[in-house]
Amino acid sequence: MEEGTKLEYNSVRNCKMKGKGGFRASSFIYGFVGLDNIGFVANMVSMVLYLSFKMHFDLSGSANTVTNLLGSTYLLSIIGGFISDTYLNRFNTIIIFGTAEILAWALMTIQARYSFLQPKANSLEGGIAVLFYVSVCLLALGTGGVRGALPALGADQFDENNSKGAVGKYFNWLLLSSVSGSAIGVTIIVWISTSKGWWMGFLISFATTFLGFIIFIFGKPFYQLQLPAQTPPLTRILQVIVAAIRNRKLQLPDNPEQLYEKDSDSSDPKIAHTNQFRCLDKAAVVPKSVEITEWRVCTVSKVEEVKIVTRMLPIIGSTIIMNTCLAQLQTFSVQQGYRMNRHFGSFEVPAPSVPVIPLLFMCILIPIYDLLFVPFARKITNHPSGITQLQRVGVGLVLSIISMGIAALVEIKRKNQSLKNPLQPIHVFWLSFQYAIFGIADMFTLVGMLEFFYKEAPIGMRSLSTSFTWISLSFGYFLSSAFVDIINSVTKRVSSSKKGWLDGQDLDQNNLQLFYWFLAILSCLNFINYIYWACWYKYKSDDHQTSANDIVLPKSASVSRVPFLKVDHENDVTLQGLEDHKN
Repeated sequence: MEEGTKLEYNSVRNCKMKGKGGFRASSFIYGFVGLDNIGFVANMVSMVLYLSFKMHFDLSGSANTVTNLLGSTYLLSIIGGFISDTYLNRFNTIIIFGTAEILAWALMTIQARYSFLQPKANSLEGGIAVLFYVSVCLLALGTGGVRGALPALGADQFDENNSKGAVGKYFNWLLLSSVSGSAIGVTIIVWISTSKGWWMGFLISFATTFLGFIIFIFGKPFYQLQLPAQTPPLTRILQVIVAAIRNRKLQLPDNPEQLYEKDSDSSDPKIAHTNQFRCLDKAAVVPKSVEITEWRVCTVSKVEEVKIVTRMLPIIGSTIIMNTCLAQLQTFSVQQGYRMNRHFGSFEVPAPSVPVIPLLFMCILIPIYDLLFVPFARKITNHPSGITQLQRVGVGLVLSIISMGIAALVEIKRKNQSLKNPLQPIHVFWLSFQYAIFGIADMFTLVGMLEFFYKEAPIGMRSLSTSFTWISLSFGYFLSSAFVDIINSVTKRVSSSKKGWLDGQDLDQNNLQLFYWFLAILSCLNFINYIYWACWYKYKSDDHQTSANDIVLPKSASVSRVPFLKVDHENDVTLQGLEDHKN
């Protein structure tokens, strides 16, 4: 190879090592996710009852505490994503936050085991309160941090350039492992917690999480581990914003090719220029007689990274309402089930186990979707995932609207029967309709968002970007708590009884059905908003990004002496598959 080609083999950051990556590596991640969700999901759906009966919270207080806990958990995922993109690799980030999660389960087990560590009546204070809040804060931090780094680590095991659709398949099976573990948790662990003792449920959660943690560590020899970006993602974003502000008075060139970009032999990924958010392009305008620094002039690729993140923001905002609806299925719907006939023959189903219905649906539908629907749709659309990620999210939003409408109708039926004859409540099976439809909605939306944020993100921001999925969940749970408080406050003032829709602990005296109708109508308006932003969004083209695996040679290089070359444009050619080439 000629000396002038200046090939830098060590600059290839994503080269695939023999024996590493692929579905063998991701299988350890599937095992960890399944075992971790056995405890986490089971306790989140039953936590509202634990807070009511053991910690003596009222109806709205227990619901808001659970939604705030879940909201904090998913909000803190951004910390895990940021750290794994910036300071540590994703594996080490998961190790640190996983340790915090295991410690949290241990503390919760101890408090639930001993009655002297539990409050008397409505008096959660002193050392008892400290122990409770320390344990739930550790749980939120640990679980959130793990979720911020884990999905991206698994997706890193696949080369989308060589195996189209592999990342989408990975996310489908990641969800399958999650719901499989959740199904076990909401049946076995919930039954143990409600009938044998809450401490036993927390203890089993501790054990399953610890076992999953060990399995995850055993997979380290098979993982492809990417180094964090040289410049922190948030710093790169700030550099573009600062440079654009400092250069705001400069004139944009008519030809975007005149904007600043580093030489083509750089190892940094190159992203083609787009015409959206032209104000940010001023960050790539080179002022006269000014030294080029990162805080004064940014490359086109760095500017495009900020544009990508900016385009994602409306998509995040458009999915928050759906996650607010999801919060109701983990709080109020569980309390509905507690007041319904839960007997199947001689066996009584614990109320928190009702969510097993959508989980079982998803366990069946995910393989059907991945193995049958995706290949069929791919033949029609030529899209690697069958349909685009935003189309998949849109389907989920429509189904969530239907689920909330059905939830309102079921609550009307439950309440009327309960007021008519409290000794003969309707069967808990009626809740299966809203749960099943929302479960299918979640299957479409969650995987669609994870794949969307991973694929569209700049390479150095993929953990942070996939955590946007959890940010949407977080805001949805927080918004649920806010809605409960606001609606209670407003309806208390306008109702003749001076009682809010969701006041007290007696659902028969509340108007939960009106709250469900409110969410259904709000979801319809939100879907219209989503359609607008989804049509406006411009996907990042795979052809527009030159990854670090693609080495660019000057025209003077001898193409005939270098295999695996393809012509990129008039003056350059690109070497691909460098890891397979030997001098």
